[in-house]
Amino acid sequence: MNWVASVQGARPLFVKEVLRFWKVSFQTIGAPVLTSVLYLLIFGHVLEDHVQVFKGVGYTRFLIPGLVMMSLLQNAFANSSSSLIQSKITGNLVFVLLTPLSHRAWFLAYVGASLVRGLAVGTGVFIVTAWFAPPGLAEPWWALIFAMLGGCLLGALGLIAGLWADKFDQMAAFQNFIIVPMTFLSGVFYSVHSLPGFWQGLSHLNPFFYLIDGFRRGFFGASDVSPWLSLGVVATATLGVSALALRLLKTGYKIRS
Repeated sequence: MNWVASVQGARPLFVKEVLRFWKVSFQTIGAPVLTSVLYLLIFGHVLEDHVQVFKGVGYTRFLIPGLVMMSLLQNAFANSSSSLIQSKITGNLVFVLLTPLSHRAWFLAYVGASLVRGLAVGTGVFIVTAWFAPPGLAEPWWALIFAMLGGCLLGALGLIAGLWADKFDQMAAFQNFIIVPMTFLSGVFYSVHSLPGFWQGLSHLNPFFYLIDGFRRGFFGASDVSPWLSLGVVATATLGVSALALRLLKTGYKIRS
């Protein structure tokens, strides 16, 4: 089955996944937006007069793109991972397994719905936080590219985590010990240039850093590293994680046994 047929086959499952999080949008969209606003109020109030990363850019303005991307990434991951683990534990995954959907259709549906949720949360965070300090859009195409790649990367990573985990505490461990540290240590609240040399080097091994930095480039036209380098790293990571997710789905890893 080719990718065109997979897109057509994925549509019903994609709609189901979007409706799944949209029906509880107060929790899946509203709550992350509120959390980001609280981060902005606390960090912006404390550090506004003490930190300036880019010339002419106040700390609150600097912080907003990082919060937008952090929220997008965390919620894209949560969507696919939570859907799969819930379906496995409750046993209703069997109804999807009975369909003639290919592994490509599964991938497109779950990752596509994760991207939609991530973009919805990110847009909500941007609209609300921009009221405090409009960040502007110097090079909006970079913001769009990295938002799309970030949602796909974390949606695919959530798919892998959901396939691997057998219970909720395993999923919580994956998120709390991998996803959360990687997002918080990616330059959301600071520029990596402010770190000592060792930690700067370590930050450059984190693909989430390139997502945050490239996304921020779209707002200010300035970044810690070249956006083309960030694009190369993020695109490679997205392709690698997607290939692994497709392979696991094709073999039926922990869902067909």
